[in-house]
Amino acid sequence: MRGAANYIRQEVFVVAEAENRSTHKVYEKDKIGEVQIADEVVAIIAGLAATEVEGVASMAGNITNELVGKLGMKNLSKGVKVEVTEEHVSVDLSLYIRFGYNIPEVSEKVQDKVRTAIENMTGLTVLDVNIKIAGVSMDENR
Repeated sequence: MRGAANYIRQEVFVVAEAENRSTHKVYEKDKIGEVQIADEVVAIIAGLAATEVEGVASMAGNITNELVGKLGMKNLSKGVKVEVTEEHVSVDLSLYIRFGYNIPEVSEKVQDKVRTAIENMTGLTVLDVNIKIAGVSMDENR
């Protein structure tokens, strides 16, 4: 079983390396093994946490992300930029807010939810969560 775990760990690392993703070691104890997290995983956690907050209509992405979305491929880290250092994370989010919601209140809830989700799931410390309001959604399906 230990051989299988090593194979899986090596395979995950090779995939991240082949796709030019940064990985960060978050756990290594007694040389039993280590856990590495790709930056994109942290971005996905942030994006999913942000969209769970009431008042957030959707994430806003750049033109590449928008084209990928229209082609049917879901990009879970759309509208999220993360900078991960040894044990710290800085997050930049671009959001569309639903019409009628208080922007400062929704933004504060998003910051809290994203910080909590990243810290609980990865063990990394979140330094800041910066929010850019890209627009207001007139979606009537509240």
